[in-house]
Amino acid sequence: MRINPPKAAAWSACSVSVRALAAACVMFVASAVAAQSPAVSPKADEFARQQQQQQVTQPLNNQPLWQEIRAGAPQVTTVQGRETNVLMQPQGQTWRAARVSLMAIGGFMVALALIGLSAFYAYRGPLTVDASSRGPLIERFAPADRYAHWLLAIVWVTLAITGLILSLGKTILLPLIGYTLFSWLALLSKNLHNFAGPILIFAVPFMFVRFVRDNALGMEDVKWFLNIAGYFKGHEYPSEKFNAGEKLVFWFVLVLLTPILIVTGLILVFPNFDQTRNTMQLANLVHVAAAYVGIALACVHIYLGTIGMTGAYKAMRHGYVDTNWAEHHHQRWYQNVMAGKARERVVDVDASKVVTPGRPKAV
Repeated sequence: MRINPPKAAAWSACSVSVRALAAACVMFVASAVAAQSPAVSPKADEFARQQQQQQVTQPLNNQPLWQEIRAGAPQVTTVQGRETNVLMQPQGQTWRAARVSLMAIGGFMVALALIGLSAFYAYRGPLTVDASSRGPLIERFAPADRYAHWLLAIVWVTLAITGLILSLGKTILLPLIGYTLFSWLALLSKNLHNFAGPILIFAVPFMFVRFVRDNALGMEDVKWFLNIAGYFKGHEYPSEKFNAGEKLVFWFVLVLLTPILIVTGLILVFPNFDQTRNTMQLANLVHVAAAYVGIALACVHIYLGTIGMTGAYKAMRHGYVDTNWAEHHHQRWYQNVMAGKARERVVDVDASKVVTPGRPKAV
């Protein structure tokens, strides 16, 4: 069919319009698709590629899988108990971070106590009493008192030392003694800690029953603390058989902190109680905090009971103190003994004989 020139021109213009409209539609669709597709940064693209490669080399060990597990959705496990079908506990990340900071603070606290006591000893030396004249002896501690004290003391110090090795040894000892020696030391510490700990279940009540009657608190103890400077200058405020500082150790370390250590320690040592991982993690943090505070206070108590005060160790080792020592350090108790108002009595024995076995005859 023959097309006239005017018609041919119109047809050509129509064809151009159709092609232009089609191109515009394609560009619109492409723009719409591009607008709905998120922009992919090179870093995100590289991460996605790594995850794809991880899926090929190590199936089921990639970020999407672990993200799903951490979400807390029920999974499938063979563990029977309160945490069945819980593959990962998110609180464990918080526990791992918290315990490191807690041990660092606790280690600094214990180190500060040791450095402070060493500096004080270098400056002041031991607290002494004039030994130019010795008087009769007083039986300060009965045998049962000393047995209770030494049982608790030996177990407590063992737990403190092994606990410090287990918590700080990897940071402090490992670089110094090497992996081989530290592995043996850590294993020994773990076994001693786990097997000695339950002994406290019997040692603490024994100690409490023997010493509670002499550790009652009163206003005189407040006055003792208000005049504590005199304690280190040789002018002590009069106290009963135990001063306020010793009573603080009794109530805070023995009655409060040590039972906390026992309960949390049992939770950690015996997971077959069916406690959850979160319970054990909380118990661990409480155990560490209570232990470090107790160790710091125990350092002061041990210092004053050994090298820090002349005659204090002999009092617990043999049970007797000189009347001059009693009057200087525990004046109110000494006055009650001399007036016959205390359970303790002056004994008829020479000071050189307190190291011999047997109990001397009371006057």
